[in-house]
Amino acid sequence: MSKPKTAGERLRRLLAIVPWIVANPGVEIASVAARFGLGEDELIEDLNIVWMIGLPPYTPDALVEVVLEEGKVWIHYADFFARPLRLSPAQGLALLASSDGLLSMPGSEPDGPLARALAKLASTLGVAHDEVVDVELGTAEAGLLQQLRQAVEGSTEVEIDYYSYGRDEHSRRLIAPWRVRSTEGAWYVEAWCHQAEDERVFRVDRIESVESTGHRSKHQPPSDWGSDSTFRPNQGDPAIVLRLQPEARWVVEAYPCEVMEDSQEGLTIRMVITALPWLERLLLRLGPAAEVVEATDLSGYSQIRSKAAERVLARYR
Repeated sequence: MSKPKTAGERLRRLLAIVPWIVANPGVEIASVAARFGLGEDELIEDLNIVWMIGLPPYTPDALVEVVLEEGKVWIHYADFFARPLRLSPAQGLALLASSDGLLSMPGSEPDGPLARALAKLASTLGVAHDEVVDVELGTAEAGLLQQLRQAVEGSTEVEIDYYSYGRDEHSRRLIAPWRVRSTEGAWYVEAWCHQAEDERVFRVDRIESVESTGHRSKHQPPSDWGSDSTFRPNQGDPAIVLRLQPEARWVVEAYPCEVMEDSQEGLTIRMVITALPWLERLLLRLGPAAEVVEATDLSGYSQIRSKAAERVLARYR
């Protein structure tokens, strides 16, 4: 059973699909669905949203027109698309950076209308297009993304060489990819991991190689599968309670956590910990701006920071 799409995912998908259909009027619905990795019913459901896009007073000339006839589709832009778009340099750079990730969507053309529009915008702004968006979605290689997408489409298993940042270790894993998606500035593959015997999320730019086994997977996404979070703790993972000073409040925005109290003494949060090396790096980074209040199922938590610092100093010695 496929995972329901969030509004943000559907929007990103439509921003890639609509320009392609406009550039290929009268294309068969089946061809569009196959190109973008969708079912025909799913594509039509998305297109039914498009014809509601427009501006007040929402008269026919102010709405995007979608025509579905005899298994083919046409999209005609509303009149307001013909008006010159006036952007400030900051708006143009933001648009360029946020839109470039769409070129990595399945089905997008590297030299298609969207790519040409972005190139013209970059030229107008007088910037190097690739430099502006270089950090937007990590450094995932296109070849790895394509291999993973093919594994998703074919429900086949692959072996990956993976570096786990949280555990600071390399491993070779056999996985059954379920979905490839971009979020929070990086590409991720959601999969069943045979080593963990559970669902896992892998960051693509930390995958060093992908090798197809050619074997179809027996592991399919469960019916209740659907969280968009890239962090999925297991039941029984240890947790830690931290009290953060004002300069460390960024932790709440950067990592999954539960805010327990916000007082004059600081912001108290609770975090689930899946890898001790990650926690050590975080505490060293926060320094005196974070106080360890308590921990659950985490032995020696009060000395975690000091012991990590001692190991770092030992390397310098």
